[in-house]
Amino acid sequence: MIETRYAPSLIGRRRHLDRTREWVTALAAGRGRAVLVEGEPGIGKSTLMRAVADEAKTAGCQVFWASCDELSQAFPLLPLLDALESAPVDRGPAEIAELLRTDSSPGNGVDQVAAATERLLSLVDELCTGAPVLLVVDDLQWADPATVQTLGRLVRTVHQLPLLVAGVMRPVPFREDLKALSRSVKPADRQRLHSLSDAEVARLVEKAAGGRPGPRLLQLAAGAAGNPLYVTELVDALARGGALTKEGSQVEATGTRTPGSLAAAIADRVEFLSAPGRGLLRAAALLGVDFSVSELAMVSGQGVGELMPVLDEAILAGVLRENDFALAFRHPLIRAALYEEMPAAVRAAWHRDAAQALARGGAPAERVARQLLPAFQGDSSAGVADEWMVQWLVDTGQRLVARAPGAAIPLLRRAVAAIPAGVAPHDLLACRLADALYKSGDAAGAAEVATGALEYVTRPDYLVDLHWTLTQCWAMEGRAEEALTALERALGGPLGRTRHRLLVLKARTLCMLGRLDTAGQVADEALRGATEAGDRWAIGWALGTMIFVQAMRGNSAQALPLFERALSVAETEPGLADLRLGLQINQAAVLANLDKYDVAIPAVVQARQMADEVGNLVRLGQAQSLLGELLFEAGRWDDALAEVDLVSNVSKDPSAECLDLGIAAKIRLHRGDQSAARHLSQAEEHAARLGDLVICALALAKSLEREQAGSAKEALAELMDGMLDTEEMEETAGLLAEATRLAMEVGDQRTAATLVERAESMAGDSDVPHHLAVAPHCRGLVDRDPDLLLAAAEHYAAAGRPLPRAQALEAAGAALAERGDLGGARTHFTSAYGIYSELGAEWDLARTQAKFRSYGIRRGPHARHRRADSGWGSLTPTETKVAGLVAEGMSNPQIAAHLFLSRRTVQTHVSHILAKLQLHSRTEIAREASRRGAELEQAS
Repeated sequence: MIETRYAPSLIGRRRHLDRTREWVTALAAGRGRAVLVEGEPGIGKSTLMRAVADEAKTAGCQVFWASCDELSQAFPLLPLLDALESAPVDRGPAEIAELLRTDSSPGNGVDQVAAATERLLSLVDELCTGAPVLLVVDDLQWADPATVQTLGRLVRTVHQLPLLVAGVMRPVPFREDLKALSRSVKPADRQRLHSLSDAEVARLVEKAAGGRPGPRLLQLAAGAAGNPLYVTELVDALARGGALTKEGSQVEATGTRTPGSLAAAIADRVEFLSAPGRGLLRAAALLGVDFSVSELAMVSGQGVGELMPVLDEAILAGVLRENDFALAFRHPLIRAALYEEMPAAVRAAWHRDAAQALARGGAPAERVARQLLPAFQGDSSAGVADEWMVQWLVDTGQRLVARAPGAAIPLLRRAVAAIPAGVAPHDLLACRLADALYKSGDAAGAAEVATGALEYVTRPDYLVDLHWTLTQCWAMEGRAEEALTALERALGGPLGRTRHRLLVLKARTLCMLGRLDTAGQVADEALRGATEAGDRWAIGWALGTMIFVQAMRGNSAQALPLFERALSVAETEPGLADLRLGLQINQAAVLANLDKYDVAIPAVVQARQMADEVGNLVRLGQAQSLLGELLFEAGRWDDALAEVDLVSNVSKDPSAECLDLGIAAKIRLHRGDQSAARHLSQAEEHAARLGDLVICALALAKSLEREQAGSAKEALAELMDGMLDTEEMEETAGLLAEATRLAMEVGDQRTAATLVERAESMAGDSDVPHHLAVAPHCRGLVDRDPDLLLAAAEHYAAAGRPLPRAQALEAAGAALAERGDLGGARTHFTSAYGIYSELGAEWDLARTQAKFRSYGIRRGPHARHRRADSGWGSLTPTETKVAGLVAEGMSNPQIAAHLFLSRRTVQTHVSHILAKLQLHSRTEIAREASRRGAELEQAS
């Protein structure tokens, strides 16, 4: 029974204990959930959850306990990494922590925190395949934002994992991100612990004192306001002071030694320790609620052997407790009392000395910074340079920026303010401050620092770093034109042998603005300069930009030879990891432009996986959007909807999110799904800020929406706007046939003729199947020529693009019907209808039926077998495969690797499977799948 060990502290918690038993029973059976336990300090939250943890261990579950405190708030994921340190897996938290400490230079696109988050989520997935997992996060009110966000993502997956996520928190401070996390937990799974009643206090005093309490003892206990910690500390203090007497079965308080507050009761407990014990505990209080003995040895200047007798004394006195591989204060309030009794000035000086001691001992940058932050908190002497801290930031600051930009920012601000502008450390640290602000999500603050620094920084390499940061910030805010102006101004100044680097940045910015011809010219100039300087970094980026330009122009033949050259540079230059990812994504896009989907789709999947692993969110978003688009074009619409990842609430680049929403809107418009309007509205909100970058990509979805609303003229206008002045051949090629069809429907012969001319000139001498299809498709629509339309359909078939093939077949059937060949019309109508059926394109099916009935073709094909909305028959082929792999005991990361999907995509598939089969856990999926083994084997 879990009450036995914690019996006194759990008095009055029977109802909560019964509820927590339900949690553990469900977890042991494979059903996960998320819970929150709230209450004031000392009310018994942690005690309740430790009892739950003991019962979970007895039930065969794995238990991990994370503790947050004020000192950890600026350090992303630190509580979770510490909690999972003992996880029995190959790629554990130590590897994730090392990833977080990797240097990250401006412009490389890598977000170490995002990469670490993905690894942590994969780690939890993997742990859940071994045995059910209980993850407790104590003092959640002090958690860093990345930890809260990670917990939020875990909460959204507990329905498909044997995972119990338990947050333990005080009512205040109650932040916005914690409010959102709380809302994601079901009301029935939120437990609020209240003060004990008088009768419950009396029972607790009786247990703690060893006898029935007398009137005076009860009167003193009433001053604890029902707080269990205060009650037990009060009774212990009275006992230690000899102020309890026992007569028969009654215990009474005597004397005057009675603590007047909880803080006084805790202080009384510590006073009974030896002087060395109290001194050592104050040093431990600097390190937080949980601390390692090795770090305590560094800070105290004593050996571990010297510390052990004093630590044993503190454990026996009930001040410290063992916490897996570390030690911890028995309650955060004990640590707080020790910490706050030190004068602020003494505390700050001791923190600074602790930071130096940890740095000398080789502690990671974030552990050192954890001591530096409170050392200077509230210190207004910002103009006084701390030479040691400045030098430490010069030596270590880039690693700190990569690991914990929020912690780096106040330290860098102090250092920058303390050193005159123009002095080397000042300019270097100003660059790092701008980078830290950008990485922390403060694009406006980063732009302000970078803009200010550009007024006085003269060193060329620092100028390049500042412009990279500034351009990224302004691009995020839709201010690419301003970034371009700043770059042109900088290029007019003395840059020496770094000028070609800014030319590369200018070329990339021009690409963002859709000015492809000019971008290509600038990239060519940058390439010449980089080649003369022997700058492989700039050579790689210049080639990458030229490839992007050629790909967007539709010149795949010219782009392909450049890839080998660019990749050979990127693979040998450590600073070009981001470019390497970009090249792989663009190569996949070029292969798709050549209709080589069998190669393009695996290539972009591989690029996405690599971007996911290193935390490059920009490239991840680009790869994800491209994959969704390719799956849409190849007719794999169910997979495309799963891939675009609309419901994960993961922060994404605005352009990637806009394109994802556009893909989903296109599919759902074709399927007659009402949610398409919401997706398109959200996409248009992004497009309003992003401008020409995405206008062409959204044109088809917007046109479909207008056509379905009954306005073919507005639909045509949307397509024409999407093609207006764009230099992107591939995007335009996909709009020409639809625009021609709409122009003919509204009787706009002039526009139709213009579109045909554009299609024929665009095709040129290309031998790419879909390029060969567009011109006869458009000409066939204008001339009502079934032969041309059928030729287009054949080219689309060779291209592996089913939707335009069905549209061409539909148009050919209509042209034959107009000529009176109803037999031929029915044949091609039936073919088109079959393709639309496979795609699930309900709107196209209804439109096609109506059109052919108007020609008197009353009897169309037999009604297709509609996919069920629920049950095994409702699963898509991919979902069926995922269900089979779940039955084999694979984790989501393992399934992702096996099927070349992302872990988040697998989560989406598992969620769909649970909903369609009306199941509640992966265990139930496995049970259901085992009954259909033959079907799964056939799907695989």
